[in-house]
Amino acid sequence: MTIRFTAAFRGENPVVSRAFQASVHLEAANDNYNGISSDKLMRATLRHFARHGISAAKRAKENAENAWLMEDFEGYTFWLEVCRALDRRMANGLTVTMDAANQTGAKQRGSLTALPISYYI
Repeated sequence: MTIRFTAAFRGENPVVSRAFQASVHLEAANDNYNGISSDKLMRATLRHFARHGISAAKRAKENAENAWLMEDFEGYTFWLEVCRALDRRMANGLTVTMDAANQTGAKQRGSLTALPISYYI
């Protein structure tokens, strides 16, 4: 029977060590350092989340839609930013929807009334 000996390559296998190395620097999925522009908005977003829990992003989206329908563009921007802080994908979808509705001139009355911004600040 033949015995084959292979010396260790500095204690590591180059094929295995390359497989375990990340080729791209990974960041945390919730690292939203660009997302919130002010402390007031951060506090309002956290209060909104505390009141509504997991449905906070959906409620913020509804408030943004209703503010837009009432032509309260400051309120729309505020609620859009709250929605963006909670769920960026939902906020981007809302922006696309509102842009399309703005181009067609279509408006439909929503079911909820948007709360004033001062309620959350």
